[in-house]
Amino acid sequence: MTRSTELLRLADSVILPGFIGTSPPDWLRRRLADGLAGVVLFSRNVDTPDQLAALTAALRAENPALLVGIDEEAGDVTRLEARTGSSRPGNYALGVVDDVHLTEEVARDVGHDLAAAGVTINFAPAADVNSNPDNPVIGLRSFGADPGLVARHTAAWIRGLQSAGVAACAKHFPGHGDTAVDSHHGLPVVQVSREELHEVELWPFRAAIQEGVRAIMTGHLVVPAYDETMPATLSSRILTDLLRGELGFDGVVITDAIEMAAVAAVYGIGGAAARAVAAGADSVCVGGEHADEATFDHIRESIADAVANGQLPEARLHEACARVAKLAAWRFTPGDRVLNGVPVGLAAARRAIRVSHHDGARLPLSAAPHVVELAPDTNLAIDKHQPWGVADPLGALLPGTTVTRLGEAELADGVPADLLDRAADRPLVVVVRDAHRHAWQMDALGHMLAARPDGVVVEMGLPGRTDLGSVHIATHGASRVCGQAAAETLTGRLP
Repeated sequence: MTRSTELLRLADSVILPGFIGTSPPDWLRRRLADGLAGVVLFSRNVDTPDQLAALTAALRAENPALLVGIDEEAGDVTRLEARTGSSRPGNYALGVVDDVHLTEEVARDVGHDLAAAGVTINFAPAADVNSNPDNPVIGLRSFGADPGLVARHTAAWIRGLQSAGVAACAKHFPGHGDTAVDSHHGLPVVQVSREELHEVELWPFRAAIQEGVRAIMTGHLVVPAYDETMPATLSSRILTDLLRGELGFDGVVITDAIEMAAVAAVYGIGGAAARAVAAGADSVCVGGEHADEATFDHIRESIADAVANGQLPEARLHEACARVAKLAAWRFTPGDRVLNGVPVGLAAARRAIRVSHHDGARLPLSAAPHVVELAPDTNLAIDKHQPWGVADPLGALLPGTTVTRLGEAELADGVPADLLDRAADRPLVVVVRDAHRHAWQMDALGHMLAARPDGVVVEMGLPGRTDLGSVHIATHGASRVCGQAAAETLTGRLP
């Protein structure tokens, strides 16, 4: 069989490409008019709510049945609020509060915003159990390290989101929490037995399926207990035998970004896409890094060629197309939006705050402080331009607050000699993010606290250490609203 127009048309139904800009490029309009089934949006496509709604309307003008996807986890991974920081805390903070009704409300709140913007599927929640504290890509995106807790909050998030009329997509199957490699850059391996996988990693996904999640996203990781060589995204043993067969999932299986090194470095973007569909994936997500027409054409041609040469059964491609079409047609009548006097995201972030006092130290701060924010590099899922920290919201509450922002490069030769002079006559607040994972942060923190044992530490990542500083505040997230809740705590304004 040779590549045909019909095979290319079928391939168009299983690709979710990204694109550049806040309005549709001409190449995308043409593809949509020819039958492209869906797109994925990134923060580069979002400016304002009105602009986003206009964008999705323009896309649907070309294809009314379009599936529009986005990564809006809330917390650190936000697309809607990448320019301002999220107005809602992320999963880890919600897991710390452990109120499934609150989690459901936050997810419903997200869903209402997405539905108003014309988004039909949200690639959330992350159902990964973060059992490895050194995990560089999941961390705060997980509800926690306890599989039962993660399962009940995964179900609540799905319930809330889908009640607003937006399909949920649990990720990253079969679980990305027990890894120490970022799949954006390498290939993680989960070395657990089948029994351990079912007792930990798969528990939240079973809960998601029971809750009626409409889609599940694959993880680019090797699980030798099921397949010793192929990453889950490319493994029929994991996507077909395990997910479809053992767990009984009949919704849409979507790949994580297919250009990630964990799969593309070995098979190429087109080769990985074709192998994923053959293994049981129904839709291929691409465009975080490669958002051009040439990449799209390469993927669709690779999928069509895989059918022509027998690598991908045509029946499997038809099956995938049918599932995607069913998802695009799914509708849910949303319920009424409930507001409890304060934005639900801020209410959730306030409840996630945990404060540890040492040596009799107490809050609130006695005067406007100097804030030192230590900013590590983030993984590719988090927009690097997204604002975070406590200095800005703290400055709004305590005028006169000053700030120094430092990254690893600025601290290569140690803490600047004049840094502590800036806080000589005022309180010192040091803000860190996953400090336990970054030796340079711990070194800088140790130097500053040795000179200023009265310093206050605000941890906006995973709280590996809570014994640092005269007062330690754990926000369990670095979203804008988590910074606001921390500022309220520092100034004694937290209700």
